[in-house]
Amino acid sequence: MSIVEIQLGKKGLTDNFILELKKRFEKPKVENIKISVLKSGRKNREDVKRYADHLSYVLGNNYTYRIVGFTIFLKKWRKPKNNKTNV
Repeated sequence: MSIVEIQLGKKGLTDNFILELKKRFEKPKVENIKISVLKSGRKNREDVKRYADHLSYVLGNNYTYRIVGFTIFLKKWRKPKNNKTNV
């Protein structure tokens, strides 16, 4: 299992960013992605929360997230999860 790191910058959540996330999760042994939200991509912690909620909605029930500081950790599960993890 490997952790892939991606940075989210001033353009925010674009269609290309989301497609790149989906491609990365399709690779074998990729179950976790660490998204660092750069200063140019946020004004406060609420922006990070909004990004995480939107990614969770777009990706579906097989994905959960956890927020630590200004970093979003996405996890892909084999089976759909009912609750979204948020710290």
